[in-house]
Amino acid sequence: MNIKHLGSVIIAVSNLEKSVEFYSNVIGLPVKNKHGDWAELGRDGATLILHPASRPINTGTSIENGIVLGLVVGDIGSAVSDLKSKKVAVYRDIESHKAGKNCIVLDPDKYMISLFEPSGEGGPQQARGFHGFAPV
Repeated sequence: MNIKHLGSVIIAVSNLEKSVEFYSNVIGLPVKNKHGDWAELGRDGATLILHPASRPINTGTSIENGIVLGLVVGDIGSAVSDLKSKKVAVYRDIESHKAGKNCIVLDPDKYMISLFEPSGEGGPQQARGFHGFAPV
């Protein structure tokens, strides 16, 4: 197998319109395509695809359901301040680590979104052994 890169992540949501509103207007991912019960959002790299769930979802946190979205941000302080002003739930506030700073917020379905601002030395990807990016 010759995988070039991750193309998309699909998550089931309880309310498609509410989730599209959240990811586009609150988080800032532009809508690439939306039709019927399918919405694609993103900039460069992988696309986030939202699709209505066929049954109730998320009886606990998203880590218990196996889903955490990771977003790399330029300024985590201003990103978190902006999200708090929009009443987004913060699961874990900003923590500093050698590889960078991390915070976890929740979407309307309580899926965790890990925001990561890399330090100048680590680049835009999670560093090996860095646990701040994950909810653990």
